[in-house]
Amino acid sequence: MTGVIVGCVILLSLGAAGLARVRSRHLSVETLLVADRALPAPMLFILTVGEIYSIGSIVAFPAGLYAHGVSYGYWFLGYLLLAFPVGYFVGPAIWRRAKQYDACTLPEVFGRHFESVAFERLTAWACVMALVPWGQFQFIGLRSVLDTMGLSAAPAAGLAGCAVIAFSYVALGGVRASTYVAFLKDVLMLFGIAAVGVAAICMQYKLSTGHAQIITPTLPPPFGSSLVFAISTIIYQGIGFYFQPSVTPYLFTARSEQAVRRAMVFMPLYMLMYPFAVFATFFALKFLPSLPNPNVVFFHVAATLLPPWMVALAAAGALLAGLLVLAATSLNIAAMMTRNIAPGLGRRHPRRAINLAVILFLVLALVATTRAPAIMLTALNLSGYVGIQFASLWFLILTGWPVSPRIAGLGLLSGAGVAITLFASGAWTGGVNPGLIGLLANCAIVFCPLWRDQSEVRALKEKDLL
Repeated sequence: MTGVIVGCVILLSLGAAGLARVRSRHLSVETLLVADRALPAPMLFILTVGEIYSIGSIVAFPAGLYAHGVSYGYWFLGYLLLAFPVGYFVGPAIWRRAKQYDACTLPEVFGRHFESVAFERLTAWACVMALVPWGQFQFIGLRSVLDTMGLSAAPAAGLAGCAVIAFSYVALGGVRASTYVAFLKDVLMLFGIAAVGVAAICMQYKLSTGHAQIITPTLPPPFGSSLVFAISTIIYQGIGFYFQPSVTPYLFTARSEQAVRRAMVFMPLYMLMYPFAVFATFFALKFLPSLPNPNVVFFHVAATLLPPWMVALAAAGALLAGLLVLAATSLNIAAMMTRNIAPGLGRRHPRRAINLAVILFLVLALVATTRAPAIMLTALNLSGYVGIQFASLWFLILTGWPVSPRIAGLGLLSGAGVAITLFASGAWTGGVNPGLIGLLANCAIVFCPLWRDQSEVRALKEKDLL
């Protein structure tokens, strides 16, 4: 029955993607990548939260709480709470810059602002380095969901099917198709998380016989290096969240600055689902035996408390969450490969080149998932250290600080290098997130007054004023 329900949901999602194609009068490159910059606030809201609250919300968040304790929840929820007000103010400005430069990809904004093709290619490679592990993580999450559905006997076949579905979303309607599918995904995922959470609350109350209130595990606050890590991660992730390549391009699809701002107002409402995931995790910690794989904790609780058809709907929602992000990530990577890194490949047939690049990425990511998933999980941590370093470039663009592309690129590479080196070497940082240290080093370079003075002199010389 689980397979039938999930299969029906997948077919329904393909129908939604097909509807997006029908409603698009033409499928140009701009339609494929940024939905003609025509999404109203409600559709932008659905698209953006569909990408932000991905498969990690239903798999990784409960797994992190289960494996690392409550300190994981503090910084995970804390940076989201900080990111939304930051996005409210910077989101419209990001959209304005993308519109000004007529950019369909993130490197096009950077290259046209700094007037440097070389810098555009440099940032494109950096974006790809940040996005590849993020797309890979979706495959890893999809594999966990398939395992809980009893499809672990042939993982490669199941993941290959997921890759085909993700490509179908891209081919049918590009980013607009993701928006239509996101409606279905959101309904199922919210239903699944709420159902498991409510069932966990009711069962815990029933099992706690003789107590007037629900008993939960103690919640000691983080202290020492754990507290420092939580605070530094909240600052680092919260400030840089909307500047990273996995999130920023979705803002390009909005109809106007006002649409971005209105969508941002309602973003925090989605966080109402996290308390249900917390209750489900607490139930597992208190009443279920230890699990060797924390990634399956949510669905293990679901299978214990809910009837099979409800578990199937929750699994279908998780699958759609991973497929949506996988499709959007592969589309972004393909766009940068064919428009910014090797534009000659897509000059004659841009849509065909993008589709071929999507297929190439999905195949390589599929092989990596089946061969070396643990290595890619480590790479996922490193991808964040690269992705949020782009915050310095956006600071330069939004403030108009005059810096040459060489200095901007030096700051980007230095920040990523410092963060990755600290992480890989295990150097003592007093609990401070290595990414925050890297970002501070990055900003210290690009905002150095010495570079500004030289840039101003150079700009005046170019304008024949000196």
